[in-house]
Amino acid sequence: MASKPLTGTKVFLMLVAFFGLVIGVNVTMMKLAIATLPGTDVDSPYAAGLTYEHEISAAQDQAARKWKVNAHIERRNDGGASVQVEARDAGGQPISGLKFGGRLERPTDKRADLAVELSEAGSGLYRGNAASVAPGQWDLVIEGEARGTRVFMSRNRVILN
Repeated sequence: MASKPLTGTKVFLMLVAFFGLVIGVNVTMMKLAIATLPGTDVDSPYAAGLTYEHEISAAQDQAARKWKVNAHIERRNDGGASVQVEARDAGGQPISGLKFGGRLERPTDKRADLAVELSEAGSGLYRGNAASVAPGQWDLVIEGEARGTRVFMSRNRVILN
């Protein structure tokens, strides 16, 4: 059995094939990573930076109100979730007439975020439901507004089973 000699052309073709494969896999993985970007907090850090001072002012105004807002979320057996928010002012009186909204945000994948519509169910009590909530970690974001201005915002990490 005669073996063929290893020539310079064969070595060159093997090197080109090897590095071509490595570069092809790297380019494919890079394109997939750039196309998905699920872990970003904001779409535009520049735009978020422009609103930073406004967010600080809104947080200071919220702290000065000394409201006590308690949120409770529970995942149901059908896969949905119930959200209940109770809002009280600094004196402990229920706060009525606000428009509360909520979001369930996946910390690792922005594409899985769910909106939760909350409606007033009683004096200072707001309730809403979300359908098809997967178990695991979520951020529950509650925002309340009065006369078109956001007056309350909270973000809490929750684990739903």
